[in-house]
Amino acid sequence: MRVKCVLCDKIEQLDDQLPLAKKLRNRPIHTYMCETCHERIKVQTEGRQSQTAE
Repeated sequence: MRVKCVLCDKIEQLDDQLPLAKKLRNRPIHTYMCETCHERIKVQTEGRQSQTAE
């Protein structure tokens, strides 16, 4: 299954049997983010949460 990252428009290939591929196929409202974008968002979110916790 070909998927496109919603942030950077990078096209990747997912195995059709992966749970993520099945979720994307059955529920089109769910979006895909590549690992690079996912990690970038994760780091920014953790940094923001640690600043508000202080």
